[in-house]
Amino acid sequence: MLRALWTAASGMQTQQLNIDVIANNLANVNTAGFKKSRADFQDLMYQNLKSTGSPSTNSTQIPSGIQIGLGAKTAAVTKVFTPGNITQSGNDLDLAIEGDGFFQVQLPDGSTSYTRAGAFKKDNQGRIVTSDGYPLIPEIVIPNNASKVTIGNDGTVSVLQAGQNTPTSVGTIQLANFSNPTGLSSMGHNLYVPSDSSGTATTGTAGQNGFGTIDQGCLEMSNVSVMEEMVSMIMSQRAYETNSKAVQAADEMLQQANNLRR
Repeated sequence: MLRALWTAASGMQTQQLNIDVIANNLANVNTAGFKKSRADFQDLMYQNLKSTGSPSTNSTQIPSGIQIGLGAKTAAVTKVFTPGNITQSGNDLDLAIEGDGFFQVQLPDGSTSYTRAGAFKKDNQGRIVTSDGYPLIPEIVIPNNASKVTIGNDGTVSVLQAGQNTPTSVGTIQLANFSNPTGLSSMGHNLYVPSDSSGTATTGTAGQNGFGTIDQGCLEMSNVSVMEEMVSMIMSQRAYETNSKAVQAADEMLQQANNLRR
């Protein structure tokens, strides 16, 4: 009887973690460049009470044994890198990647992180930076007298300076990609860092060699679907409730056994 208690409890734990994942997805429904997560589950080990194929007589075998499952566990929480909707913002430094790729960002310790969130700004040096002040890689500086910034689909950044009639190129935004993007580690602030699972970054020009193009004046929104998350939340809540009923049933059966009288 105790087996049923622990088995149902493991189911409640997995559904609780699933609700945590769903809640984080819903919390970031309006976070630009956010990619939703999905919890994957596995069944636990089985207790063999009778092995399949064991002999029942000298000439016959048992066709199916007795295996009792011991519950479920969380196998992984995976990032889903499907594209989000692209919306126009009208801001010259808002950028969206249409296709595969990540913007490269330099962290304060000098290491490189990666992001899909393109809500960039200028710092006091004219550099294009994230909302936290982390500069793009390669570094691009917008002159103070620039009246217009134009960013092409291939990442070429051109500015129109005061007193000039033709734009001047000040750099090119390069994109990075990974053989296994789902292996990237999330560090918050819309940033990812590579891991052994993701592989090393491959950099290139937007629109070439499988990289997506860059859209100026646009933002890629979160790929979270509120409707799908609400349905998943209802299913997880009902599964949690069902497992709690199994715990209650096992407890009542134990109570009946304890109340037996000779």
